[in-house]
Amino acid sequence: MATPLGWSQGGSGSVCLAFDQLRDVIESQEELIHQLRNVMVLQDENFVSKEEFQAVEKKLVEEKAAHAKTKVLLAKEEEKLQFALGEVEVLSKQLEKEKLAFEKALSSVKSKVLQESCKKDQLITKCNEIESHIIKQEDILNGKENEIKELQQVISQQKQTFRNHMSDFRIQKQQENYMAQVLDRKHKKASGTRQARSHQRPREK
Repeated sequence: MATPLGWSQGGSGSVCLAFDQLRDVIESQEELIHQLRNVMVLQDENFVSKEEFQAVEKKLVEEKAAHAKTKVLLAKEEEKLQFALGEVEVLSKQLEKEKLAFEKALSSVKSKVLQESCKKDQLITKCNEIESHIIKQEDILNGKENEIKELQQVISQQKQTFRNHMSDFRIQKQQENYMAQVLDRKHKKASGTRQARSHQRPREK
């Protein structure tokens, strides 16, 4: 912001200080003028020399001139002060608007953060539920796998038992075949002997 003419960089505080100082000067000058007037009244009542009167009169004129200059300066400072107060009011309104906008934006951000936090909590809860379900499913699968392993062991044992039975059955079958062959041979041998005997008997007659 541009600095107004005669406006010090110190801001409105410096203007107020200058204003107070000028007011004190004016009060002092008015008091001095009042004293000089009293002196002149006393001098009118009491006889004084011309030189003293002229000196007092000259002093009075100088004080009046200085007082007038001070009043002009005071008026300028008052104008600066009013301008500064106007700028302060404008800046205060602008600051209030910015404050309201900031509070609104902050409230919106807090609301979004709260919503996101709720979503995050919901997601965490859902993930925990899914994880718990997966753990249960894994436990079930592990149980099934153990059952399958046990069944495989039972089947393997049954297979081994079946193989043993088959081996015993083959041995038994082989034994039976062997016995059948032996019996068949004996039977054939016995039958051959009977036939030979039957052929020999007619010859003997």
